[in-house]
Amino acid sequence: MTLQHILDFLFPAQCGGCEEPGAGICDRCLPLGQSVRTRLRTLEVIALGTYDGGLRRAIVALKSGRRDVARAFAARMAQVVPPHSTVVPVPTTAARRRERGFDGCELMARLIEQNADASVCTGLIQTRGDRQRGRDRSARLSAQDRFAWRGPDIGGRTFVLLDDVATTGATLEDCAATLRAAGARVEQAIVIARA
Repeated sequence: MTLQHILDFLFPAQCGGCEEPGAGICDRCLPLGQSVRTRLRTLEVIALGTYDGGLRRAIVALKSGRRDVARAFAARMAQVVPPHSTVVPVPTTAARRRERGFDGCELMARLIEQNADASVCTGLIQTRGDRQRGRDRSARLSAQDRFAWRGPDIGGRTFVLLDDVATTGATLEDCAATLRAAGARVEQAIVIARA
């Protein structure tokens, strides 16, 4: 029995959206089989749903450190990740990692790797800590060059970006531009919600 099994027994999962016992996200807060597809300037984005109601509350729970919610989201995202994908998680700031105890997108990517025909490649780092939350649309869209690639050689490889929420898409486009500058091909992103 693993430590995770013991913790799950002592502290059973409950929906991050409505607190229903059973899982980190329930079918009422995130109905099965629904997804939202949108197009950014250079990326197709697949979202599990829209950023409202129970799904919004569950994402806030994830951002507050709920690993059970991360596991539930990863299980749902594993169903929409294209086969044979290599997923690159969008990194959070070092301060957020310290505050939560983990990087939510990297944790979900690792869990997706365990549950889908996908692999994970990390190496994106945030070089400037400009938070997008709380900024207006024009400030979000003008944010550029906030990331760098510090991972292995990625020339000629194809990646799918993974993030929690896409609002204007500026962060996803910024990450995609960084990966492309390192020689990669990026045409798709998967997120929990589209705001």
